Amino acid sequence: MRTTSYTDITLPELKELRRQPHTAIVDVRDEWEFDEFNIGGLNVPLPDIRARKAELLPYQTLIVICTNGARSRVAAKDLLRQAEFQSKMIYHLHGGIIEAID
Repeated sequence: MRTTSYTDITLPELKELRRQPHTAIVDVRDEWEFDEFNIGGLNVPLPDIRARKAELLPYQTLIVICTNGARSRVAAKDLLRQAEFQSKMIYHLHGGIIEAID
């Protein structure tokens, strides 16, 4: 089955999905942002997403996140343009992790 688009999810949905096997959270913020605050997962800054795609290939489900959802949306779309990711489940955290900061 080929995935042609990503699915927007909320923070509560992310918390459920991250428990599934073969799932990775991909935080596409810059390293300093990740170091300042994160909810776990792999830190693969958006400019490095293609160069570091081998790190993501072992996972069947990818949840792409950033601060407010803008960079993660770009990353999700970019991943789906690559043949290696078209059969994977790609999720995008709508609104970003800004909601997790309280």
